[in-house]
Amino acid sequence: MMSRGTPTAITIGNFDGVHVGHAALVRACRSAVGERGRVVAMAFDPHPGSTLAPGKEPARLTSFERRSAILKELGANAVIRLAPTPAFLGMTPEEFIDSVVMPHKPTLIVEGDDFHFGRARAGTPAVLAGLGRSRGFETRFVGGIEVGLSDQLVVRASSTVVRWLIAQGRMKDAGIVLGRPYVIDGTVTRGDRRGRVIGFPTANVATDQLLPADGVYAGTISCPDGVVYPAAINVGERPTFKGVGRRLEVFGMNTDGSAASIGFEYDWATEVSIEGWVRDDLKFDSVDGLVAQIRRDVRVCVGRAVGAAGG
Repeated sequence: MMSRGTPTAITIGNFDGVHVGHAALVRACRSAVGERGRVVAMAFDPHPGSTLAPGKEPARLTSFERRSAILKELGANAVIRLAPTPAFLGMTPEEFIDSVVMPHKPTLIVEGDDFHFGRARAGTPAVLAGLGRSRGFETRFVGGIEVGLSDQLVVRASSTVVRWLIAQGRMKDAGIVLGRPYVIDGTVTRGDRRGRVIGFPTANVATDQLLPADGVYAGTISCPDGVVYPAAINVGERPTFKGVGRRLEVFGMNTDGSAASIGFEYDWATEVSIEGWVRDDLKFDSVDGLVAQIRRDVRVCVGRAVGAAGG
């Protein structure tokens, strides 16, 4: 039974990272309702674990703003934020559908084949299908999307897999599961300013997103004026200088390896795309040894940037 009016497909989830499995759900929604139909993605933010087990919730992969933008690029007309309050998470599956979903007049709900919702995850695909029959919407379930990693391992796309790959520093593989490079949204803050002393001024980026394993990575950094520079990215505690606390430090550069004239000091928003591992974070016996290695790192990162630009 289909309701009258504009066909509306809804998909519900966390959508953190918006990986290729999430993309399949949105595309299935769009395919079902056509270009004239409406696709609504309902996304929990923050993760429900922040309420159910504070301090033990999974690390964030995307800001809600980036998540919303990606979902819309994939075909969603609207992205609705679901705040996981105790009262919200305490709703039964029937209460959730009637009070949260039905006001949007769905003709179709599309979910993964492992979808659960409502208090104590009591809502299963079978429960959702039954609610659809009684409330007048169809249900469709999309199987998991499998992808092949660089080591030939085949995995089912999930935010959990993405987090594991990032935590291991496997940024190329994380990008395969995401369908694009991993991007960190953050704010440039004042650091120790040692980089400018040794000839490699870095942007110290504060973020609440998951950082990759300690090491040096190739990628890019964006500036407030819209310019995007190749970057050598360091994640770690700066062992040569006996640093304390992990940091994300980014050296933006020109394609000849020289420092980019970014022209901005602190407190500006940036996007750091982390695309490939270069080396481990190492402790050097001297600053001169560190500088020599950074020069080598820069050549590697420039080479990757030029190679990517050339296709």
